[in-house]
Amino acid sequence: MNASEKTPVSVLIPTRNEARNIGACLDAVAWAGEVIVFDSNSTDATTDIAGEKGAAIVAREFDNFSDHKNWALENIGFQFDWVLIVDADERVTPELAAEIAAAIDDPGAHQGFFIARKNIFGGKWIRHAGMYPDWQLRLVRRDRARYEARIVHEHMVVDGPVGHLKSPFVHYDYKGIERYIERHNTYSSLESVEAHRYLNGTDAADGAHIAKGGPERRRRLKQFAYRWLPFRPLFVFVWMYVVKLGFLDGKWGLRYCILRAVYEFQIELKLEELAGENSPLAEKYREELDR
Repeated sequence: MNASEKTPVSVLIPTRNEARNIGACLDAVAWAGEVIVFDSNSTDATTDIAGEKGAAIVAREFDNFSDHKNWALENIGFQFDWVLIVDADERVTPELAAEIAAAIDDPGAHQGFFIARKNIFGGKWIRHAGMYPDWQLRLVRRDRARYEARIVHEHMVVDGPVGHLKSPFVHYDYKGIERYIERHNTYSSLESVEAHRYLNGTDAADGAHIAKGGPERRRRLKQFAYRWLPFRPLFVFVWMYVVKLGFLDGKWGLRYCILRAVYEFQIELKLEELAGENSPLAEKYREELDR
């Protein structure tokens, strides 16, 4: 595909040791006019593969999810006004690529677009359990969007109206169960820090700084649950597996819902530990707790 035939969008791919995924991810965005791999000092072949594929590489030491991505939006000299943010384990389908091109060509008043995500776990599309459509605000005008101030599970905030694209991208959320558990052990620690900050009145991401709609609603529900909902892990399992029909996804649907309940239980345990100012977890995340 000639440069003149490519879609005028800059694709940003944050990475850290993604040699397993980055090649296929880059192949799936070859239609884009600019592709930038935003790497956090990978120690595997991530940047070698990215360079071979012709992607530009920008390196920065990772601090936290929102600050890291906001630095990219504010400091990388993107070639185009529209930026598409894609994780290395996500794939843009040809149908979605065509829809992105059409949206950029005629965005109307929209300053960003939500894209649905198909989550593949254990080789199975988790289409129930409240996991589809898993809306993600990923296509934005670079000067109208920033991430909210959260150290994990951050949401994009856009200054202006946003739309929704019909075609989903695919998220292959399976790098082996060991990696899954390790990753969510870290996520649960960070989420417990955010919960502690909220419950103690220091959550900077609350209120008017959250985008209207989905992210704000989810945040309020989560805050309500942290403060008032007993047996939250059990509630999450029943909600996902029974109410949201996760049982229809078979064996992997059950496993996914159990792991999500375990994740919530980890947050509860860590939130209790953070109540001790000198606890190991509080000492580890002292800087984040004091933000």
